[in-house]
Amino acid sequence: MSAVLALLRGSLAAAVLALNTLLIALALLPPALLKLLLPLKPLRRRCDRLMNALASGWVAINNAWIAALQPQAWEVQGVEGLNPRGWYLLSCNHRSWVDILVLQRVFHRRVPFLKFFLKQELIWVPVIGLAWWALDFPFMKRGKGGGGDARRNDLQRTRAACEKFKLNPTTVMNFVEGTRFSPAKQAAQQSPYRHLLKPKIGGLGVALAAMGEQFEALLDVSIVYPQGTPSFWQLLSGRCGAVSVHVRQLPIPAELLGRDPMRDKAYRQRLGAWVDAQWQAKDELIEQRLGAALS
Repeated sequence: MSAVLALLRGSLAAAVLALNTLLIALALLPPALLKLLLPLKPLRRRCDRLMNALASGWVAINNAWIAALQPQAWEVQGVEGLNPRGWYLLSCNHRSWVDILVLQRVFHRRVPFLKFFLKQELIWVPVIGLAWWALDFPFMKRGKGGGGDARRNDLQRTRAACEKFKLNPTTVMNFVEGTRFSPAKQAAQQSPYRHLLKPKIGGLGVALAAMGEQFEALLDVSIVYPQGTPSFWQLLSGRCGAVSVHVRQLPIPAELLGRDPMRDKAYRQRLGAWVDAQWQAKDELIEQRLGAALS
């Protein structure tokens, strides 16, 4: 009986999510085309505000069905004092596609709408790829064989997106590991962390170079699933389990602002050391939360 109920819940939630996504994506098209055809800064700013409001409405509806389906309260720490009209750089570990909806729920109306780095291939995802394009999400080419030219093109695209983000309050989000964690990827990388992959600092470096002085803080976010990493279907069917989100608001060191991450090797080393310190603290926090769940 519980399996049948889970199937019904999941199917209903999937239908609500699909309809919500379709309607918002269609609503985004007119202002997206307007700012594309008439690239005037005042007009672009107004179009962006409208589209961000529509995207926030999409998040609010998703939050409603997630709250209705999840019997277990989420543990959230460190979100006090955030500015919904500010600019933030957000760095987070990555376990599952569920992470995105978790972050959107936790930060909804606490910070500006989250804009995150995406793989280039995701622009072809039906409906939602169009919405990501309209909202100026940075698309990056990843994978083997790209070489220095591919990295430079990625950084140029990221820089261009960040320049657009200066027009309206934005939270620039980056899954610094570049992909979802798995034991196989961890072993292949020979990662020194127990619960994390090695961080990739390219996206952070360009975001800091393009608009670092505009960011109020770095939001260092750690997501932990004490009962195991859930699948997207488990979220849809109300079986996500416990969710723990810890946020640290960190000042961005002045020496990490306005530098060239491609040409300045010393800068990359400083940025790498700064991120590595965060990753060590994050790895320890995840270990503690998982240990507490077992005790």
